[in-house]
Amino acid sequence: MHAFPPLGDLEVAVLEYVWSQPEASAKDAHAAIGAERGISLNTVQSTLERLHRKDLLDRVKVSHSYRYSARLRREEFVAALVRDVVDRFGGDSSAALAAFMDAADIPDEEVLRAFEGKLQRGANSRGSS
Repeated sequence: MHAFPPLGDLEVAVLEYVWSQPEASAKDAHAAIGAERGISLNTVQSTLERLHRKDLLDRVKVSHSYRYSARLRREEFVAALVRDVVDRFGGDSSAALAAFMDAADIPDEEVLRAFEGKLQRGANSRGSS
C-alpha cells in the first residue's frame, strides 16, 4: 500500500459517495453531492477524474460516460492513511495508538471491547510467529 496525496473536502465527499454505491456516474455523484453544494456537473466530473488519477477510483467507459467504483474499501484507505502518518513520525505505533485513543474518545463499551479483542489477536499472532 502506498501513501496517497492529500484530499480536499469535495474529494472526500465524492469518495464517501462512491464508497456507498457499487458504481457511480458523474451525474449520480452530482445529484447526490454537487446539487446541494451548488457546484456544477463539470466540477464533480473533474473531482472524479482527480480521484481516478490518485489511484482511488477505477472506471469503465459505458456509452459516452464513465462509471466509477472505489479501488479500495474505506477501511483499507483509512488504514493506509494511518500507516503513512505513523511512518512519517518515526514508526512509533504505540504513540500513534495512544494518540488515536485520545482523539477517538470512544465512549461505546462494545466498540472498545471489539478493539481490545483485535489488539489481543494481533499480539497473539505476532507472539506465535
